[in-house]
Amino acid sequence: MKTTGSTVFISGGSAGIGLAIAKKLSAAGNKIIINGRNEERLQKALKELDNAVAIQGDLSIEADRIRIAKQLKEDYFGVNIIINNAGAAFGYLLSETTNAHEKAAIEMNTNYFSVIHFTELMLPHLVEKSAAAVINVSSISVFASHKFLPTYGATKAALHSYTVALRDTYEEVKNVQIYEVYPPLVNTEFSAEIGGANGIPASEVADELFLALEKNQFDVPVGDTKQFFQKELL
Repeated sequence: MKTTGSTVFISGGSAGIGLAIAKKLSAAGNKIIINGRNEERLQKALKELDNAVAIQGDLSIEADRIRIAKQLKEDYFGVNIIINNAGAAFGYLLSETTNAHEKAAIEMNTNYFSVIHFTELMLPHLVEKSAAAVINVSSISVFASHKFLPTYGATKAALHSYTVALRDTYEEVKNVQIYEVYPPLVNTEFSAEIGGANGIPASEVADELFLALEKNQFDVPVGDTKQFFQKELL
């Protein structure tokens, strides 16, 4: 996949991993479209980027997904890469809550159902491009669930399964590539309540994705996640 001259949409692009990816791809000469729920945070992020614009909206809401997909196809027709990075996670113990199902429903909607729908809305547009990609940001939790994130891992495992099926479906469509990024614990505001300060910098995730795009490496394990992939190769 070419790493310059593309138009890239990044959900959850105003902070954390999304913003780090936006910076990396912006510096490489791509046009960046960041998305997030908070307009103030989006405008702050734009000051750190070149050749970038923002679209405010909450992709966990169906009406916003439809609106944003329509705006991308009409106002930013060149968009050829979408990065599904926005996510939701709740840190808690199953023994200390009575509403795990409610938390899980929010996580599953944001991390799984919303990604499927938004990707479905954008794929007819992407297949028309000479080179296009869908990049789903999952997690080390695909392989190693954690008691303090008891339902989050299941949503990322579901996303992983969907991504594999999507990749297999479009395997013969050579102009559309399907990537999955597996970050470990990353030092972001998103992960602060589960010890994110001990995690890797978000820029490391962006660097690994960039290298993977250059090599057409569709699975992108980062940091500690690489151990799981090494085991699969043994």
